[in-house]
Amino acid sequence: MIFSLRPLGYIFALIFFSIIIISCSSSKYAGLTKKMDKTLDTDLYQGHFLGFLLYDPESRDTLYTMNSQKYFTPASNTKIFTLYTALKLLPNTIPSLKYLQRNDTLFVEGTGDPSLLHPYFRDSTALTFLRNSENIAFYPNNFYEEKFGPGWAWEDYQYNYSPERTALPLYGNVTMIYKQDSLRISPDYFADKVIPGSNGQHRELAENIFYFNPIRQDTLLVPYLTDPSLTQELLERLLGKRITLIDQMPQGPKEILYSIPSDSLYRRMMHESDNFLAEQMLLMASVTRSDSLNGKKVREYVLEHYLSDLKQAPRWVDGSGLSRYNLFTPESMVAVLDKMYRELSRERLFTLFPKWTASSDTPVENGLAIYAKSGSLSNNYCLSGYLVTATGRPLIFSFMNNHFKKPTAEIKQEMESLLRLIIATL
Repeated sequence: MIFSLRPLGYIFALIFFSIIIISCSSSKYAGLTKKMDKTLDTDLYQGHFLGFLLYDPESRDTLYTMNSQKYFTPASNTKIFTLYTALKLLPNTIPSLKYLQRNDTLFVEGTGDPSLLHPYFRDSTALTFLRNSENIAFYPNNFYEEKFGPGWAWEDYQYNYSPERTALPLYGNVTMIYKQDSLRISPDYFADKVIPGSNGQHRELAENIFYFNPIRQDTLLVPYLTDPSLTQELLERLLGKRITLIDQMPQGPKEILYSIPSDSLYRRMMHESDNFLAEQMLLMASVTRSDSLNGKKVREYVLEHYLSDLKQAPRWVDGSGLSRYNLFTPESMVAVLDKMYRELSRERLFTLFPKWTASSDTPVENGLAIYAKSGSLSNNYCLSGYLVTATGRPLIFSFMNNHFKKPTAEIKQEMESLLRLIIATL
């Protein structure tokens, strides 16, 4: 039998060219690895803990790794896990209230929805709904968490990034104070609780007494001390009718009132790194599993049912990343980012993440295509998300820096330089 040599030669040619392509590709990655090793070995990165992972979600290749299986304090990178939880458990519109009707009384309980009269969202869906009922009974005891998360700094109670967590937030659980033609206060319930002057505090620790410097030109947002009876009074003022506090909800299936599109909450949380929205988001997600608002239980549920394949199980204690008890690895961050990359359209996914640069003064039209969530606590700065290279190649990365003493601005500038290197090289 005579065989044609042409097909055999064709096969040999394919093998030859494949070897050349693989060799060139390996050489290119070797060059990137060498450059990155050199960059990360500079004085700036010495003396603190550094972790980095670069991953190609299309080829499923790890392109670069350094300490990627070690645990870091993630700060607001924790919100990536919170976003994933919300995407898995929450519907396309936010659940605002749970309720049931018994005779002439409407019984309601909160779902953790933070948008009701929030300074940014100003949603009034629940109020419009409640105005249609004459007799309203409010059940406040479905919240099974502390007002503050574990490991939060106690002295942050007066700062706008640390409002209390509640079942039925109003006004974002903050008091807004600003000057216009006169001093304006929202909610006006606290109008006689604001004292002009500056004593280094925005609010008293144990009561709703606020301080506002008369020379201040910007808006001051101060968390107020929450309480079920305060929620009752605020609702009564808003609705112009009496609200009854109850110790138990009647038996029976509850209906759900929905408010705003969920993505609007997700974008605000990620772009503004809004801690309050993140914390309330976990509470809302827990309502989809039971009647109890419990962030701990929903975190455990997600780790068991959606993230059991993580090679390094995180220590995940809150939704925002305010706690230094949180511990995550770059590999776990990339794994969750990869899950979202596969489950969402790229267009939607990239709008949920802010477009990152080292400086907020840098125009986003500077050629960088980095869609990532930053996380910052004193002496810590982390960045995890997506980048698109000059050739249009999407990559996933997690870049974690812990325990540095240099200025954060210097760390961020060097991080941008390294990401620029990756974008230009690949």
